[in-house]
Amino acid sequence: MVANHQGYLDYIALSEFLPPRCVPLAKKEFQFVGLLGLTSWLCGFFFIDREEKSRAINTMLHIQKTMVAKRFRVLIFPEGTRNHNSSMLPFKHGAFHLAVQAQVPVVPVVISSYHHFCSTIQKTFTKGECTIQILPKVETQGLKADDVPELTKLVRDTMLKVFYQISDEVKQ
Repeated sequence: MVANHQGYLDYIALSEFLPPRCVPLAKKEFQFVGLLGLTSWLCGFFFIDREEKSRAINTMLHIQKTMVAKRFRVLIFPEGTRNHNSSMLPFKHGAFHLAVQAQVPVVPVVISSYHHFCSTIQKTFTKGECTIQILPKVETQGLKADDVPELTKLVRDTMLKVFYQISDEVKQ
């Protein structure tokens, strides 16, 4: 599963729909974010060292083997970091390499913008709503590593279109 990433509220929003046996992936620094980090560690999140490429690759290989062997899903924010504007950052390829190597589908999940009621930059948090839309899965059967850039672009373009649509609807 891949989802757009706006901030810590994403984890609260996503807890509303995450299927059983779905493990989120977070940057290793997230482990040290107070109670949220401790809770994430206790819940079995995977943590990745984005600064050390070889460790990141080893973590992704471990996730792939474990995911296939134990039959669970992984939730990844392919933007790689929180996005404080009202769009999406470019997607990193790791989630898509993982899906292609494991030959499992990618399930795109789009969370509408919640910057109209929550902004760390403007330091605002008021009452508001957001919408979560789960898009049809994108199959990876038969795809190879060379197909990852095109797969990444396809998923991002689809998610971005839906993001703009549902974000406009929720503001009204």
